[in-house]
Amino acid sequence: MKKELRQTVLKQMKKLSGKEKEQADNWLTQHLLSSTAYQEAQVIATYLSMPHEVSTAAFIKQAQLDGKRVLVPKTYGQGRMIFVDYDESRLQKSSFGLLEPISEEAVDKMEIDLIHVPGVVLNSQGFRIGYGGGYYDRYLADYTGASISTIYAVQQAEFLPAQHDVAVKELLIYEANL
Repeated sequence: MKKELRQTVLKQMKKLSGKEKEQADNWLTQHLLSSTAYQEAQVIATYLSMPHEVSTAAFIKQAQLDGKRVLVPKTYGQGRMIFVDYDESRLQKSSFGLLEPISEEAVDKMEIDLIHVPGVVLNSQGFRIGYGGGYYDRYLADYTGASISTIYAVQQAEFLPAQHDVAVKELLIYEANL
């Protein structure tokens, strides 16, 4: 069920393009930047988005301009993930084809005020279906700070979470039809 839902939604996300996607990304970025979780955070973990995901480029740039410490994930085998300081000049392509930091210097989870969490499908309770590696569920399992996801309306669906799934605390949804 999760696998089929993931594939269906990914197809829909990959159809989004041009002005509509740009408008949705801008709306989501502005709402993320004006959220209480962001305003109160000093150390923010986000991700380097793929073309079909909500773009994180403007969010990262603005967070840096706002003087926030920006972290991005680095992944390892068996679903292990760390967050390291973002440095645009020190990135490399991972085995998944994503840009990842070269650095291996993990920032302690307790230092992170807000994690901006990616996802393919999210339900109304904030439970998510990602890409199937379990990286974020493992990382969020004992994380106590704020967590937020930004998604398009096509990414909303109701499903029953698995026992190991961890919900994000806040969900920003661009409701307009893309």
